[in-house]
Amino acid sequence: MFEPQDKIQQAQEQWEQQTLWPSLNKKSERDAAFITTSSAPINRLYTPLDLAENDYLNDIAHPGEYPYTRGIHPTGYRGKMWTMRMFAGFGSAEETNARFKYLLEQGQTGLSIAFDMPTLYGRDTDHPLVEGEFGKCGVAISSLADMEILLDGLPLDEISTSMTINSPAAMVWAMYLVVAEKWGIPLTKLRGTLQNDILKEYIAQNEYIFPPEPSMRLVVDTFDFGAQEVPQWNTISISGYHIREAGSTAAQELAFTLADGIAYVQAAVDRGLDVDSIAPRLSFFFNAHNDFFEEIAKYRAARRVWARTMRERFGAKNPRSWWLRFHSQTAGCSLTAQQPEMNIARTTIQALAAVLGGTQSLHTNSMDEALALPSEKAATIALRTQQIIAEESGVTNTVDPLGGSYFVEALTDCMEHECLEYFQKIDDQGGVIPAIRNGYFQNEIADAAYRYQQEIDGHVRGIIGVNQQVVKVPLEIPILEMDPEGETRHMARLNHVRTTRDNVLVEGRLSALRMGAKGDANLMPLILDCVRAYATIGEMCDVLREVFGVHQETIAV
Repeated sequence: MFEPQDKIQQAQEQWEQQTLWPSLNKKSERDAAFITTSSAPINRLYTPLDLAENDYLNDIAHPGEYPYTRGIHPTGYRGKMWTMRMFAGFGSAEETNARFKYLLEQGQTGLSIAFDMPTLYGRDTDHPLVEGEFGKCGVAISSLADMEILLDGLPLDEISTSMTINSPAAMVWAMYLVVAEKWGIPLTKLRGTLQNDILKEYIAQNEYIFPPEPSMRLVVDTFDFGAQEVPQWNTISISGYHIREAGSTAAQELAFTLADGIAYVQAAVDRGLDVDSIAPRLSFFFNAHNDFFEEIAKYRAARRVWARTMRERFGAKNPRSWWLRFHSQTAGCSLTAQQPEMNIARTTIQALAAVLGGTQSLHTNSMDEALALPSEKAATIALRTQQIIAEESGVTNTVDPLGGSYFVEALTDCMEHECLEYFQKIDDQGGVIPAIRNGYFQNEIADAAYRYQQEIDGHVRGIIGVNQQVVKVPLEIPILEMDPEGETRHMARLNHVRTTRDNVLVEGRLSALRMGAKGDANLMPLILDCVRAYATIGEMCDVLREVFGVHQETIAV
């Protein structure tokens, strides 16, 4: 039985007079800023009074029921653990293939592919603009031949694969699909996620090629093709992670990510696609930062806002269309080069927040990533962190164990309120693309990042090893060294592809892609034909650069 609000108010006032203030008169609180990672103030105490406007059945409800604040599955992790999907990729296709096999042997349950800068920008490795960037932040993929080696021996019909690729996402996905096709695996059996989120590139990460409008066309092409041909594949992972890494607050990450999601759904509906045919395959990707409770509240609010948006704004009828399914990754921007072993503790706290927030899959960063790509030892520790949380912590035994916490529920409500305020500001500017063009998102994130750094520099915010507990000790952890011959092998393979393929066929298929891009046909079948002929990623993207042009950022100040 719940106490009446006025009785709780009276009891709280009595507590303040008889218990709190006498205690403070004897000993004051710590001289600290009681704020979240996003600089929002935190109250001393949260009680049912903070949830006075909250309706349990309409705002929280039970797990597996609208609006899914407590999770999209009624049994949580009692039914199925999250996918342990360690992000990996470096150097050559051979090196990354070996790392994937090692991680699967260690108990990883899904693949996640990182691509290098030339690949991300749609350039072949030997292009003069990308000299020196081979394999440094991911694996180099120039043609189908590289993808065949990258995936060699991996059970594509048994595991799901995530690919972090955006502007050239359609081309890289096509390479994956053609490998499966050559191996005799039906596309209907493939499971995975294509990041394919170009809007956040203009907002935060800047790895774009084409202007927004043709880029959105390519995204919707993958939606349409995937719904018809690869029904178990998530053709987009709408990503707040990079927005947060650029310096946003948690509320900005939430709002800007969901606003991007709204823009993609609207683009698909404008194309004539049925919302219930594409919405169930949309997925999201969020950051897991340091503030334990703020992050949990962010994930819970995300589910609630998205469910209401899909049902009320877009009229989606299928409950699966209301679900917000998300991958999470611990915060790379929180890792320190100083005392890197301490990053294991940071990653553990962040991973636990993601799990308690109900993530569907999780990558845990390695302790050495502020210094280099992860060593095998560091990656293993990061994976073991997830496995310990899953098997030893007890947090998977009940669904949404922090549901009902006055603090968490109040933070969830605040996060939702801030998100909806941002939605209104974005709508007032005409939507996401106009807001990108006038620099709204970029300026909001820059202001938040500047404030956060000022708090560190002014010792308002403590960072262990940076402005607190600073010690000078020699680095004692192993650092990954890539095979120095990897680039040579890659270049030789690229040259071999160009000299042994049917170049007349390649030219014909690139010409068909050019004509398709000038029209309004879905480009995925044409891209697949190019890939089957071993056209390179640079050749395909150059055709689209020729037709679509390239994006040049101009921000109104």
